[in-house]
Amino acid sequence: MSRRVEETQKELERKLKKEKFEELPEGVKAIISATSEASKRSRSRDIESSKILSDKEMEIANELQAKAQSKGMKLVPEKKVKNRGRFVQISQDNLKVLMENQYLKNEEITFLFRIMPYIGIRSNCIIDDIHKKDPVPLTQSDIAKVIKASRTNTTRLINQLIDKGIIAKAETFKDHTNARSYALFLNPNIIYSGDRDNVNDTLKIMFEKANKRSELKNLPQKFC
Repeated sequence: MSRRVEETQKELERKLKKEKFEELPEGVKAIISATSEASKRSRSRDIESSKILSDKEMEIANELQAKAQSKGMKLVPEKKVKNRGRFVQISQDNLKVLMENQYLKNEEITFLFRIMPYIGIRSNCIIDDIHKKDPVPLTQSDIAKVIKASRTNTTRLINQLIDKGIIAKAETFKDHTNARSYALFLNPNIIYSGDRDNVNDTLKIMFEKANKRSELKNLPQKFC
């Protein structure tokens, strides 16, 4: 097969993938985009972190290495240990305003705190496991189970937070079926798992209307 044909086939495959992606529900696109972007950023950080020395410093290091080897010695670089901890960020200023204005009830704040261990990186979706490569969005029933609360109370709190623009509900699909399901996302202006300077576009669109509410549009910090 000629190189031109191979390139044409690859281009067609890219177009088909893009078309299929655009047909997906917003909830699915948010998770896929966030996972993909997180992987790219992770690789980029790994590359940057590996550049410990400048070109000039590398030249000096190579000279030192050559001298050490000529004397029967070997320079062994110390292995850098990476911190793989996962973090959720809270906008303290925004939360303070919402609390002072009594926009959020104590039970709602407690609920948000309890679901923090299940917020996916960059997707800001409530998922089953933040360490999984292909996490699954948690339903309201699932959330009730993991936080050990009643389904009725959990559903009530989620609906309240949806009405207040703190949580968004987006359509998705169940694995290996065409059955429609949904995913729940947190407003990045309140809680975000990821780089606040690079909130993914799907989340911005998802909360665009909610963030225009009178209670949210004048928050001191805006990330989306």
